[in-house]
Amino acid sequence: MRTKHFVMADTGWPRCANSLKGVILDLCGVLYDSGEGDGVAIPGSIEAVKKLKASDLKLRFCTNETQATREKFVGKLQRLGFDISVNEVFPPAPAAISILRERGLRPHLLVYDGLLPEFDGVDKTDPNCVLIGDAAERFSYQNLNEAFRVLIGLEKPVLFSLGQGRYYKETDGLKLDVGVYMKALEYACDVKAEVIGKPSPTFFQSVLNDMGLQPHEALMIGDDLVNDVGGAQHCGMKGVQVRTGKYRPSDERHPTVTADGTVDNLAQAVDMILSQRRH
Repeated sequence: MRTKHFVMADTGWPRCANSLKGVILDLCGVLYDSGEGDGVAIPGSIEAVKKLKASDLKLRFCTNETQATREKFVGKLQRLGFDISVNEVFPPAPAAISILRERGLRPHLLVYDGLLPEFDGVDKTDPNCVLIGDAAERFSYQNLNEAFRVLIGLEKPVLFSLGQGRYYKETDGLKLDVGVYMKALEYACDVKAEVIGKPSPTFFQSVLNDMGLQPHEALMIGDDLVNDVGGAQHCGMKGVQVRTGKYRPSDERHPTVTADGTVDNLAQAVDMILSQRRH
């Protein structure tokens, strides 16, 4: 009796590019580094986005950016030279507003001032939950204590966090991110935060739904190994890490998350994807 041999399709990086139908990009640390003014575009990233847009791949941008409204944020990226429109960008705030309305929740907000206009239509009287984002300088003892008092005073405390990053990179160095303050409130109030944004599978799925794609048809490219790459992999996507932004050499020896590929920057990743698809 003869045995049949089945050849498995090569699903590793970069050969998986052959079966891709869409790419999802993180923004800060992949396209640009935030900082003074609008920040600075990472070399090659403007051209890389143009190449993806000219290809047959669907493209979306998935970010945990919570320091500005989506319109203002996209305006900044356009000024840096990126061809990006508002409906292609998925930040956590609009997703959070949908959840608040679905559950009839009234938030106490601890967010960056620039994000407050997103919540203009949300009832904030007599709060029955706390929502935090990357509030930067607004993370004072007084403001954290105020959020703590709201939470601890609730019979069933509900804490939402727009992301859970540990730190991010600006032009003048690394900065503490929202996850650090989320953990402080979790610890103080003995509550588990609901994370809206990466690495939440629901958040990634909302982007895939908008693209009309299954997880195995999409690739995530980010600088955050755990939240970008690990979150995408957990959802069934491939995840590639760039050596820009918050990347650290130790990421390549991480005990629990291994990127499907690691590249020097977005430009290199895009060139590898497109050259693979031409073969």
